[in-house]
Amino acid sequence: MTDILDELAWRGLVAQTTDLPALRAALAAGPVTFYVGFDPTAASLHHGHLVQLVLMRHLQLAGHHPIALVGGATGLIGDPRMSGERVLNTKETVVEWVGRLQAQIERFLDFGGENPARMVNNLDWTGSLSAIDFLRDVGKHYRLGTMLAKDTVARRLASDEGISFTEFSYQILQGLDFLELHRRYGCVLQTGGNDQWGNLLSGVELIRKSDHDVVHAMTTPLITKADGTKFGKSEGGAIWLAPDMMSPYAFYQFWLNTDDDDVIRHLRVFTFRSRDELAELEAAVATNPAARRAQRVLAEDVTRLVHGDHATDQVIAASTALFGRGTLAGLDASTVQAAVAELPVIAGTVGDRIVDLAAGVGVVESKAAARRAIAEGGLSVNNDRVTDPDRELTPELLLHGRWAVLRRGKRTLAVVDTRPSGD
Repeated sequence: MTDILDELAWRGLVAQTTDLPALRAALAAGPVTFYVGFDPTAASLHHGHLVQLVLMRHLQLAGHHPIALVGGATGLIGDPRMSGERVLNTKETVVEWVGRLQAQIERFLDFGGENPARMVNNLDWTGSLSAIDFLRDVGKHYRLGTMLAKDTVARRLASDEGISFTEFSYQILQGLDFLELHRRYGCVLQTGGNDQWGNLLSGVELIRKSDHDVVHAMTTPLITKADGTKFGKSEGGAIWLAPDMMSPYAFYQFWLNTDDDDVIRHLRVFTFRSRDELAELEAAVATNPAARRAQRVLAEDVTRLVHGDHATDQVIAASTALFGRGTLAGLDASTVQAAVAELPVIAGTVGDRIVDLAAGVGVVESKAAARRAIAEGGLSVNNDRVTDPDRELTPELLLHGRWAVLRRGKRTLAVVDTRPSGD
């Protein structure tokens, strides 16, 4: 088997390590217990967290023991941002978000078998910790000069808004997490994004000073596009993993729209395809980029990983049907709604003539053009050709009693919505 560190590095999942030879030796001698922390500062994980979840899965498949920490304590504080103090969420909100994040994480890891994953909440050991014990047992190991030198802290101190003691203390709390997991479960590795390097070192140093043990830290690179710009924003904002914050259809379409220059790198990072499979896909991009085979593999693999087989089958069927190569019948309502969300829309009612709707929404230029399109066999409803120029919108034409998709030719699409208010 390929050395796991070499595999992770080849996939673009290694940025910095505390001591690469020592970490390589520890992983080779294994199994190693490692952890990744996820703070509930939103109701869902996003694409950045997905990098860590994929990394955790790679390490678990290689025989190592993952700990997923959802920060019920650190989520009440918030990791300092480069600019602007965080708005503190209520305790009730954080508790709710902890549950949501735990449910999302569970689908990526195996919590049974020979090397089961473990889920923890740092509120379990931080919630009962007194201020005096925190200052005596943990705070005494930290030096203010080192804490002030952290990049985020230094930038915030130089800004007009400064930084509160609350956010300044975050690095100590994260260091305490590593110490506690080291003592409880023998955890010797923490991984995180490259922007977390300073916080990861906090735990490494705390364990060295308090317990005189050597542990490791490893970060993943910031994922960027080929042109160097930040990766992972859609028109609606972040690429959320929760289906109620970003539909599986929209999620699939985001990955499907990956540029040719980025798709192979993203396949390495976000999927578990083998080197041979990726080499074949890379050749396909070079020889026949218009087929977008690599993008389809990327979109399908990542959507299956995040949303499961049923949702993925539905969105692939919807995507195929919108291009006229399948049927829209049989798709669930949420998938249909997501699939038609970006199409031009016209409000309609049962009894409206198809030619009036097609002209009104702009699928054709006029009612006369709609009639010509019907005569030429070029106008369809839900991918079924319209042959009668006087055909009306009937209940059986409506998907889930609400929508009808109009098509002129291959790519001119619109939707009739009989309940545009969403009632």
